[in-house]
Amino acid sequence: MAEVAAAAVGAVLDVNTAGNTTDMMAYLHDENTDGETTNLNLGELDLTTDEFILDEVDIHIQANLEDDLVKEALKTGVDLRQYSKQVESELQRIEQASIKDYIKESQNIALLHNQITACDSILERMEGMLSGFQSDLSSISSEIQTLQQQSVSMNVRLKNRQAVRSHLSQLVDELVVPGAMISTILDSPVTEQEFLEQLHELNNKINFAKELSFRETLACTDIQDIVDRLKLKAVSKIREFILQKIYSFRKPMTNYQIPQNTLLKYRFFYQFLLANERTVAKEIRDEYVDTMSKIYYSYFKSYSGRLLKVQYEEVADKDDLMGVEDTAKKGFFSKPSLKSRNTIFTVGQRGAILSPADLEGPILVPHTAQRGDSRYPYETLFRSQHYALLDNGCREFLFLSDFFMVTGNSALDLFNSIMGKTLSMFLKSLSAYVSDCYDSIAVFLCVHIVLRFRAITAKRTIPALDKYWEAVLELLLPRFELILEMNIHSIRNTDPQRLGVLDTRPHYITRRYAEFSSAIVSINQTFPNERTNTLLGQLLVEVENFVLKMAAEFPSRRDQLIFLMNNYDMMLSVLMERAADDSKEVEGFQQLLLARTQEFIEEILSPPFGGMISFVKEAEALMEKGQLDRLKNDEARITQLVRGFSSTWKQSVESMSQDVMRSFTNFKNGTSIIQGALTQLIQYYHGFHKILNQPAFRSLAVRSELINLHHLMVEVKKHKPNF
Repeated sequence: MAEVAAAAVGAVLDVNTAGNTTDMMAYLHDENTDGETTNLNLGELDLTTDEFILDEVDIHIQANLEDDLVKEALKTGVDLRQYSKQVESELQRIEQASIKDYIKESQNIALLHNQITACDSILERMEGMLSGFQSDLSSISSEIQTLQQQSVSMNVRLKNRQAVRSHLSQLVDELVVPGAMISTILDSPVTEQEFLEQLHELNNKINFAKELSFRETLACTDIQDIVDRLKLKAVSKIREFILQKIYSFRKPMTNYQIPQNTLLKYRFFYQFLLANERTVAKEIRDEYVDTMSKIYYSYFKSYSGRLLKVQYEEVADKDDLMGVEDTAKKGFFSKPSLKSRNTIFTVGQRGAILSPADLEGPILVPHTAQRGDSRYPYETLFRSQHYALLDNGCREFLFLSDFFMVTGNSALDLFNSIMGKTLSMFLKSLSAYVSDCYDSIAVFLCVHIVLRFRAITAKRTIPALDKYWEAVLELLLPRFELILEMNIHSIRNTDPQRLGVLDTRPHYITRRYAEFSSAIVSINQTFPNERTNTLLGQLLVEVENFVLKMAAEFPSRRDQLIFLMNNYDMMLSVLMERAADDSKEVEGFQQLLLARTQEFIEEILSPPFGGMISFVKEAEALMEKGQLDRLKNDEARITQLVRGFSSTWKQSVESMSQDVMRSFTNFKNGTSIIQGALTQLIQYYHGFHKILNQPAFRSLAVRSELINLHHLMVEVKKHKPNF
């Protein structure tokens, strides 16, 4: 508070001296005007200018005036000089009091001084101790660094020794030939597990010795002689064992798959020979190829020959074509001489051979079939023969790949060297059969058997028979297409006049086509063939033309229509049993049958109801033109039509129904035709009603004799046959 008061007093004094300062500056200015320093220019350092001094004074005054104490003093009107003196006296009093307090505490201050001095000496001694401890720590740190360096060096030496020890111990272990290995290789049979284990160890030592020989390791020479002798002994024993197994294949009635499985258990034997004695490995491989090639050839040649003895004796020849008349020869279409006869146009149960159960079923046993006097179609023999080939071929390919360690083209070449002779025999036999075969269904079934067998081998990832399947298809497909073309030509060249007595029932040629086409279409659905579909389309065109040519031989249009509809219906029924509903053949015959049915309905309605039908058509045409009045004068005609229909329609409908049912062999088709005819009759009579209700005919008295349409429909339903 005193300091603030003093500052305030100083501020006021500064204000009082401001004027004197101005007078002094004016005086100095006058003095300088007369002096030699008139030309001295101090610039910013010139502190004698009025402007600088006044600015500083103003700032100082302004700062002091803003003090709260000064503001209060000025506000209350206190005398500042008096107040300043009061403050000064107060300060002196306080100073005196402070001196007295200091004198009073002088002893304590002296004691504090002594204690501080003692502490300084203690701290000095501690500083000396810490300096000594620091020097000791620095020496210990250097010792620790030295120990650490020694530890790192020892660790490196230890690791180096351990690395050298591991290599040396491995080298010693690989070089040392234990006595147990020697005794086992020399004395134990090759079939024992211990021999196989020691053979693995011997193979490792042989490989290690080869590796060391390239590095010119001296220790390798110490064991080379022992290892070579053991290798020769092992090769000799393995060669003898494998050759004995291969020779056992040659024994009659031997199931060679059993010794093959045994060899697979010791597949390492051949690997050992291939790595250490290639000449012996090649000898074993060549011996196996020669043995198995002869075994497969002999087996399949004998099996194929015995299969042919149980084939049907009746086979198709070049005259068994679709367009050949029934009386041309006494062969196929006469009464069969066997209990089960292989037809050439009807698939029957033959198509079941493509089902998975029959396709991969057990193969035929010829002598069993002969004892039972059973006979089979060619495709059954073909399936049995080629399923045996597929099964044995896949097994053999897997064995070769596993035992002889071959893959890719090497495996295929080895397989062909074994099975090539057998496959060539198959192709030669098939070519001989195909060249004289006219059973198109048998050939087509064989084609699809091959396609399915090819899919099976692909699923098993066995490519060994791929080329053989292609070769078989190249033989079968052209022959099938040739037979199909021969049938097309036979139908095209058929003379209707040479086919005997005309009959409205389905023709046997169209039945042959229906059975044949449905068989081929149903078989071809799984693996479609465009060429086959094209030929079937050509055959369809020729059959349609043939049916039209045959129908043209009938004198009346009614008989022509009956013949056409019977044949279309028969072919459609047979096709729908096997082919898909949306097949081209089914859709084509459905359209033809529908068109002929509509025409036939008009044909059978014409005799009993022709007058009314013609009148309705004529009147409807005039109604469209607005000329119905032209029929006003036909009252007699209308009266005759109304009364004639009322009196005879029941007898006419009954007669028409009986006639239709007699004319069509398929009762279902006949029923459909009768229903269509009755529906059409009701529509005509309904139109007759509408015409007579027109203004031009409302005055006719005969309108009252019209049969009620609803009553007519109820009566007509009674005449609909149910089958």
